Amino acid sequence: MKRLRSLLPLILLVGVGVALFFSGALDRFRPDALPQQEALLEIYVVEHPVLSRLIHVAVLTLAISTGIPGAVVLIFLGGMLFGIVWGTLLSSFAVTLGALILFFASRYAFGDHSHGEAPPALVERLRAGYAAHPVSYTFFLRLVPFFPFGAVTMALAWLRCPAWLFALATGVGGSLTTAIETTLGAGLVKNIAAHGEIGAKLLTDPHVLVPVLALAALSLAPIAIKRLRGRGGS
Repeated sequence: MKRLRSLLPLILLVGVGVALFFSGALDRFRPDALPQQEALLEIYVVEHPVLSRLIHVAVLTLAISTGIPGAVVLIFLGGMLFGIVWGTLLSSFAVTLGALILFFASRYAFGDHSHGEAPPALVERLRAGYAAHPVSYTFFLRLVPFFPFGAVTMALAWLRCPAWLFALATGVGGSLTTAIETTLGAGLVKNIAAHGEIGAKLLTDPHVLVPVLALAALSLAPIAIKRLRGRGGS
């Protein structure tokens, strides 16, 4: 019973995410639906500037904290509706808050419930490897944008990442990725305005191509840093 109580917060979060994903409530935020929704949403933002920002933060926080796949589309949407600066600020706050909620729920679920029993050897090796270089591993996992955000959050909780380090890595690394994705969303607005749809011409639009290349460079940055450190130590 104690074990079930510890899992309950995480089960509730994941359950809400699964329910939202399969309910169709988020269908309007599919990439192919954005051109049709953009004009209506922009009108709502103009008429309700404060409320629309609060809704964006709330929806994105919910998406991140429940591990809903495709939350990046909401970040794109923030760039489309609020511009690069406001979109980055709002989305970064929501991403950090949502990640912290999922992290603490996961850490509570993955707490020490062994009742004195030693964990499996593989678990000990993984945690020992992480504990040897916690800062490097945490920032590596958070900086690479192609790792599933929710899975990384739960993995870091399972690896017993310190809360301060998780908050720092998410605030810095997560915000950097969010800024690039927001810039990509802002570039989508220009492409939609010019072509009326999201199509193959995106690949030739510098407002879209540059953020995509920046994401690719960001994903390779930890590997490059590791190699440079290796050369410096040799």
